[in-house]
Amino acid sequence: MPETGRSATRMGHLVTRADFAGAILDSSIHVSFRTRTDSEAPVTTARRELLTTVLSAGAAAMTPPITSAETGRDHDHDHDHDHSHQKLPSDPALRVKSLESLLVEKGLVDAAALDAVVEAYEHRIGPRNGARVIGRAWADPAYRRRLLTDATAAIAELGFSGSQGEHMVAVENTSQVHNLVVCTLCSCYPFPVLGLPPVWYKSPAYRARAVIDPRGVLRELGLELPEEVEIRVWDSTAEIRYLVVPERPPGTEHLSEEELAARVTRDSMIGVAKVA
Repeated sequence: MPETGRSATRMGHLVTRADFAGAILDSSIHVSFRTRTDSEAPVTTARRELLTTVLSAGAAAMTPPITSAETGRDHDHDHDHDHSHQKLPSDPALRVKSLESLLVEKGLVDAAALDAVVEAYEHRIGPRNGARVIGRAWADPAYRRRLLTDATAAIAELGFSGSQGEHMVAVENTSQVHNLVVCTLCSCYPFPVLGLPPVWYKSPAYRARAVIDPRGVLRELGLELPEEVEIRVWDSTAEIRYLVVPERPPGTEHLSEEELAARVTRDSMIGVAKVA
């Protein structure tokens, strides 16, 4: 798509049906996108979360669904005898861990290599990188201008570049305009500055409704915008990734660049939240 914002009311691509959580989503069905409470804080990718993201699809495919017969919870008889029914956890991370162990045991995955990937996303790649970019932009007007002019080069000044971040565009929120990022085709995301995408960002429901009803999606995520504020929806692609520059909160003029960066959240750089 061109490197210009498209108002949601002028989007030519309209998704009317998508499979989400076993239900059919269309314009007559309301779907909530409430994020977890910890999504408003800078994210630290743990081993469990990364493994869930990378391997959960494979685990789900290889592990049959758990039925009531297997759990023994809904069997149809009355009794007073005391026996233990095993309650299997529903957390897919357990399946993921089992799959990881199996792959390592079979020699298909190197545990050290896996640890290196986790360490990279936990300590070198992630929202803290994007927060440093925003902190610099707020503290340094000259850098902010470079970021809005050539985001790829400006971000590289801080040492952040690489796969999924080769062609970056920064879009700035103001009191009149609010930017929202989505990938309508899959889950294109700027890994070098934001790390791994959250689960809700990849969901068909968010990808469809962010285009059709961005104001409603933001409201469900806890961000109520005045009607006079224009919402611009940016569709990330394999060629271009977007980074939202949030509005700087009032009363932060005395804060240092590092202190400013500490206040920036992942969600604010996607455009589904503001910085408090």
